[in-house]
Amino acid sequence: MFRKIVIRILFSPLSLVYGIIISLVNFFYDIGLLKASSFNIPVIGVGNLSIGGAGKTPHIEYLIALLKDYVNVATLSRGYKRQTQGFRIVQTNDTALNVGDEPLQYRRKYSDIVVAVGESRAYAIPKIIQQFPQTQTILLDDAFQHRSVKPGLNILLTAYGAMFTSDYLLPSGRLREWRSGYRRANIIIVTKCPVDITETEKNKIIAQVNPMNYQMIFFSSYEYDYPYDFYHSSARISLDEDLNVVLLSAIANTDYLLEYLYPLVKEIHEIEFEDHHNFDRYDIERIIKVFQNITNKRKIILTTEKDAMRLEIHSEILQKNNIPLYILPAKVKFHFNEGAVFDGTIRKFLLNFEV
Repeated sequence: MFRKIVIRILFSPLSLVYGIIISLVNFFYDIGLLKASSFNIPVIGVGNLSIGGAGKTPHIEYLIALLKDYVNVATLSRGYKRQTQGFRIVQTNDTALNVGDEPLQYRRKYSDIVVAVGESRAYAIPKIIQQFPQTQTILLDDAFQHRSVKPGLNILLTAYGAMFTSDYLLPSGRLREWRSGYRRANIIIVTKCPVDITETEKNKIIAQVNPMNYQMIFFSSYEYDYPYDFYHSSARISLDEDLNVVLLSAIANTDYLLEYLYPLVKEIHEIEFEDHHNFDRYDIERIIKVFQNITNKRKIILTTEKDAMRLEIHSEILQKNNIPLYILPAKVKFHFNEGAVFDGTIRKFLLNFEV
């Protein structure tokens, strides 16, 4: 705690300069000096105020699953850390290096939707509409700060235990803009909540956020399914107390995942990389060595769906070394019986959309 306080004090001048720049950009958008593009189809933005760890990917997937059977859905991401540039339609045979891990994950799991990447959302949306005129709604992934496009519905995510209300601007903290930016949201979702979150905690958080009259607040957590085999996705296993797990992750925060795993397995050996890390040959060699040094015969490597997209290019060497690699799928669940309310809010937005 003391270390964090010292860091915030040391970096506070840089945070102030950064905050002034962000404030000017937002002010120019607010007064119309900078123009935000609007489109004649409904656009739903999903993002957060902080850098990573709020659970955008599972919530985008929740929206895809909710809508895809009723409307023609497209998703648009920038394709973070991809090694290509410009607008691109994601194909199932792409790699994370070409399109980014999250877009590839959407495309593989939901082959009947359009998935696109592009740094400029204002340019990419017309391209999607031009190439796929049947598109009826677009989900913008991680676009809360990118105000060149004005979504018809703005969804802001903030993680329980790392709320934007108690965070600070970069580089002192993890906020990408001032806390007041939350006012642009129509819906706020407090993500990664404990499974037993109480009404008292809920009301305390609502008071802390102090939502505007036009804002709705929901609370969600993850439900984890049985891990499935990296090489043969139809094969699944159960986690048990005799199993040693090497948790291989390159995500922003593993605390929530570890809290789920610790009561279920014998031991957890963590191998962590920075968020969206592209694994190279030396990483894979290190991972194999750590796994082989575990003496317990009942052992697996466990990773997330997003990380699996980046591990795919190394599948041959992993399989050659007989590495049992499993993927832990996660899906979103809303608390306080409000899932139907959230679903209804999204449907109402689409039904009432006017150009």
